[in-house]
Amino acid sequence: MNMDLIALDMDGTLLNPEGKIDPAVHDAVQQAKRAGIKVVLCTGRPLPGVTPYLEQLGLTDNGDYVITYNGALVQRSHSGDILAHHTMNHQDFLTVSDLAEKAGVHFQAINDQGIFTPNKNISYYTVRESFIVNLPLRYRAVHEIDPEMTFSKMMMIDPPELIDAALDRLPRDLSDRYTVLRSEPFFLEVLNKRASKGQALKVLTEILGFSRERVMAVGDNENDIDMIAYAGLGVAMDNAVDKVKEVSDHITLSNLEHGVAQAIYDFAL
Repeated sequence: MNMDLIALDMDGTLLNPEGKIDPAVHDAVQQAKRAGIKVVLCTGRPLPGVTPYLEQLGLTDNGDYVITYNGALVQRSHSGDILAHHTMNHQDFLTVSDLAEKAGVHFQAINDQGIFTPNKNISYYTVRESFIVNLPLRYRAVHEIDPEMTFSKMMMIDPPELIDAALDRLPRDLSDRYTVLRSEPFFLEVLNKRASKGQALKVLTEILGFSRERVMAVGDNENDIDMIAYAGLGVAMDNAVDKVKEVSDHITLSNLEHGVAQAIYDFAL
């Protein structure tokens, strides 16, 4: 099947369990590029956590794009020009941080200035995230947050059993006001209602004038579900959670077995 665009999740999909791009995956992406296919990384990470991989794959040319913050931000990877950005404001910060405190879990909010947490006892997962996405970590009490500041996403972060318990304590209408998704067992993300990978992929597809039938999306976790559902061809990694496999058209090999390369060769080239 001919494809115009391939949207690739990063963690658990493009990257192997060591957080690296295997040579086989790199080569497959290069072949897709040479065939004239747009390859777009579509990730929950902010841009600083994506840039080294964009450079490694040669996806920083004029005409290349990237989707970050789980779909809150769509931009040109060459120039940084923004095509769509759905942010959250100070009131959202107050609301979600209060809900996290009542649910008994750690909280962080992220923008291009850093990762902001009001928790004096900073979560291990917040420190880990700071290193992975290459953003500074900033402790700020709630009253110290600049009211004019906006955020691309907010997160409740803790061991999976605490996140599971927090889900039972959160208001049932939270998902009516925000996009709420589980990107990792230890991450519960809260975004602007207009932000998700699927919505961002739709925006980019329409800007480029492509048909969704000629779009392939590959992912592994719950934050990839609406992206995979939107694409004309949705592919789940073998290591994907069951919910992703249920909405996918095909299942490729795991990220330990170069599954992205296999999907590109099988369905795009």
